[in-house]
Amino acid sequence: MTGGPVHDTPDAPSQAELEAARVLFAQECGFVAAAATIPQLPPETLPEVAFVGRSNVGKSSLVNALTGRKTLARTSNTPGRTQEVIFFDLGGRLMLVDLPGYGYAKVSKAKQAIWTDTLFAYLRGRPTLQRVSMLIDGRHGLKELDTEAMDMLDRAALSYQVVLTKGDKVKPDEMAAMIEKTSAALKRHPAAHPVVLATSSETGAGIPELRAELSRFANPA
Repeated sequence: MTGGPVHDTPDAPSQAELEAARVLFAQECGFVAAAATIPQLPPETLPEVAFVGRSNVGKSSLVNALTGRKTLARTSNTPGRTQEVIFFDLGGRLMLVDLPGYGYAKVSKAKQAIWTDTLFAYLRGRPTLQRVSMLIDGRHGLKELDTEAMDMLDRAALSYQVVLTKGDKVKPDEMAAMIEKTSAALKRHPAAHPVVLATSSETGAGIPELRAELSRFANPA
């Protein structure tokens, strides 16, 4: 796993990097496995980038937007629908991992405990996991459960980047303020990537930049 202090702000992606990322994410992206428990996880074959966040934050919609597909990852207006760790092989170069949402209270405590144990065991113990995209609803910002998750990632020295979702539902000046507030909070988290990305799965805003960031972890073409 990668991680540690990463607060040196990188340059914005070049046009060449954006195009290379677009080509990568246009490749065939196929379902590999869905694991409800750690023993069900597939073999570690490719570099992995994972998407995590509170229930109904828009993880599946974002995975669909990144790959230009409408139905690759299941989406639902019902929080808590994604109950497994779901793996997608992107062009034989990168594994995209859609993780169960955390913090959804309308399921049994036993089921929530199983989800949470599997989620955090995966995050702590997967050697091929290179980067976590931590999705935060751009309308609401960081919540207590998000901070707890970031503390765990810090302890695991696992690099993560905050990605604000649902940007189309937030006014530009409010989003700018949210980015500034979130960036300030991240300075207390040593494994956090310093650049906060604002995205919208509806309009495509921020999607090319996130593709470019995640493409850095892919195997060479």
